[in-house]
Amino acid sequence: MFVRTESFQEFLKFYPIVCGLVIIHFVLWFFIDILQLPFALQILREGIGNNYFVGQGEYWRLVTPIFLHGGFAHALFNSFSLVLFGPALEQMLGKAKFITMYLAAGIAGNIGTYLMAPNEFYQHLGASGAIFGLFGVYAYMVIYRKSLIGAANSQLVMTIFVIGFFMTFMRPGINVWAHLFGLIGGFAVAPPLLKNARPFSVWQNRAKFANRDRDEVSFNPNRWKNKRFSSKNYGKYILWGIILFLVAMAFLGNLF
Repeated sequence: MFVRTESFQEFLKFYPIVCGLVIIHFVLWFFIDILQLPFALQILREGIGNNYFVGQGEYWRLVTPIFLHGGFAHALFNSFSLVLFGPALEQMLGKAKFITMYLAAGIAGNIGTYLMAPNEFYQHLGASGAIFGLFGVYAYMVIYRKSLIGAANSQLVMTIFVIGFFMTFMRPGINVWAHLFGLIGGFAVAPPLLKNARPFSVWQNRAKFANRDRDEVSFNPNRWKNKRFSSKNYGKYILWGIILFLVAMAFLGNLF
């Protein structure tokens, strides 16, 4: 569920919303921080979360901070967190419900920041509220929809969540309210969005796309099993090993 076995091409095909969000993160970071293009700097000025301007009616600032980040490390950590925990939910919920959940959690985090931040000029940016919304959905599964998530995956996701939640209060400069209200937002929208959900299975993705191929007459699950550990597929395991290593390094870097 959280260990990726897809090739890079499969990942792009199976999880277009996750991929699109990651691309947005890094394109905006590159234009703003590296190229410093005038229009990109204008996006930052007009899009960053700012409680004063929200109070003046600039309500789009409850949405736009979800896609902006304060530097490469910030964008890297949130993006790889999304790559690690987002794909299963994108398959289980479907594209429309996934993006609805993601935005709802992110907006909930920004509304919480507006209501609870220490001063009216508080500024913030980042996708962490939406990321904590993913944990909110998983927490709902663990409590109320155990059939959707196995025991091992439950332990993994809840362990990482507890660590992240603990560090929210330990590290300075963290938007605590975005994390808390993002978590609550994800948990709140989980019941209707998970109503018809089925457990994650990468084979469902492969079956669906195999059936769309005009050269495929029918789907044979053994076809994928026979190829899974062939020498031709070693590259994809190396790729995902590197990705998981970077996720771990980014996570540890944010902890310490």
